[in-house]
Amino acid sequence: MIAAISSVWPSGGPALRDDGDGFGEGGQHQEIECGLPCCLGQDGGVIWGRRGSRGQPPVVGECAPLGAVRIAVDDASGGRWEALNRLVDVLLEVDAAGEEVVARSALAMMAGVPGLVARLDGHARQGPWYGPYQEPALRRVGGRFSITTSGPVAMALASMHGDGRIRERAVAAMVGRPCPEVMPFLVLRTGDWVKPVRDRARAGLALLLADDPGGYLPAVLPMSLRLDARLRGGFAVTQIRAALLSAPAEVWRGLLGSTGRRQRRFVFDIVLAQGWLRLPDYVTCAETDSDVGIRVRAAEAACREAAWTRRHDVLGRLARSVRAELRVVALTGLVRVGQDSDVAAYLDDDAPLVRAVARDAARRLGIDAREHYRTAVSAGEPALGAIVGLAETGSAADAPLLQPLLSHPQSRVRAQAVRGLRLLEAVVAQEVLPLLRDPSPAVVREVTTALRPFTGALPPRLPWQLLGEGRVELRRAGYRLLCGHGVDVQLRAALMLTLDPDPRLAERGKADVTRLARDAARTTWRRTPPPELPVTVAQHGELVALAARAAAALGEDTSRMLTTWLARTRPGGRVNSPPHDGP
Repeated sequence: MIAAISSVWPSGGPALRDDGDGFGEGGQHQEIECGLPCCLGQDGGVIWGRRGSRGQPPVVGECAPLGAVRIAVDDASGGRWEALNRLVDVLLEVDAAGEEVVARSALAMMAGVPGLVARLDGHARQGPWYGPYQEPALRRVGGRFSITTSGPVAMALASMHGDGRIRERAVAAMVGRPCPEVMPFLVLRTGDWVKPVRDRARAGLALLLADDPGGYLPAVLPMSLRLDARLRGGFAVTQIRAALLSAPAEVWRGLLGSTGRRQRRFVFDIVLAQGWLRLPDYVTCAETDSDVGIRVRAAEAACREAAWTRRHDVLGRLARSVRAELRVVALTGLVRVGQDSDVAAYLDDDAPLVRAVARDAARRLGIDAREHYRTAVSAGEPALGAIVGLAETGSAADAPLLQPLLSHPQSRVRAQAVRGLRLLEAVVAQEVLPLLRDPSPAVVREVTTALRPFTGALPPRLPWQLLGEGRVELRRAGYRLLCGHGVDVQLRAALMLTLDPDPRLAERGKADVTRLARDAARTTWRRTPPPELPVTVAQHGELVALAARAAAALGEDTSRMLTTWLARTRPGGRVNSPPHDGP
């Protein structure tokens, strides 16, 4: 937030300082010309601040109007039309204060939430502003706007007005007095349904990007990509591509390092197609970028160039990366330059694709990968990749090599051994059953997956006992083992899970209860019969009691459907046929 405000201060404006301590130690509260609360630090610098919501510490660098904007933006980001109307009211209050710095910061805060500007534009276009409760806000937006004197907030809101003439004047104002914070609103108008508005916005956007691509591209790029799929939304993307092609290197390098994932991918694709990066740049990008898509594209470009220039050291460096996607690309490059012996050394790698490439290279060298894995597993301290590799290449006859690893002291080895037996279809329920209460959650997860086809061979009370355990992974295991039973068992287990203290398990139980209740309440029963609930009187009473306890967590709709279902299937009572829509 501090960076957003400091980027829009006019020259000579008050300096912002973050001393890491709210209002600063020993700061004296002052009022400056705009009347907003601030304080002076010990060095005389101006520090803006407000008390956070619910008693939180002040947000340094944020004045009181911006605090209201932040709250309204947070509410509108996931709220309905009422929250969007509240955001309009708060923005109008900011505009009424007449402080351009605060107004531009408010627009920047709003544009920082993905999709919020487009949602607000759609909200205005779909008509809620024209209802009996929204008409005053619309009149204030139209009445406050002036093409020569309006501030950034008034221009932005007027650009979404229902009157095309007002939108056209707002576009002219944004082009005549441009700033990066109003650029997302100008991009929206390049796809406007009214041709005069659309043409003026397109001409203005093209001129602004041509004059100052470094200043406007970061603000234009996110909204342009969001509109690209719309009927008239491709113009802005075309202009951005043209601006990037003619912009200096520092512009696209800045975009690669500071924008979101989708924007960085767009810029990287252009940079990659133009060949603006060199081999060291590709290697650095592949090793350090946070986006896996960009890492893979950069690694492919680096390995392609390294193969052409015989830079085997680069291929070897990427092959030693901790990221599996880079190792796969690098090993493929080593295969292309004929380094099969180096590639075959990765037979025991943890990544499945790396092992597959290594096995292909080993086959060309005459190495039997299965015998390699058998030898590695028999050694007593096998690599995890060797255990899984044996399961990928072996058969059920290799199961005796994995069974001793079920008691290995390392939990990762035990988990991989169980997984290997499952992949070989050589699981013996009584052998892996003791590991169901293993201290490692990974082992419990693998054992549960391996035992699901053998639920009939397990003690009947075991899944219910697990469902009442204190460990989360054991309760999850018990529920997974109960999912393959009848509807009555699934409903009882799901109702119990709905009351679980773990929020993720409770959410899963709620979802399953909702699914079962909706299946029972659907009216298409002639084509798909509703689920039967074969329970005794005692079991039915238990389900009713569980449904009553879980009613608050399930919600009104699901609870009502569940109650109706249970009432219709009461043992010994009259069973009503489900409603139908035909004779």
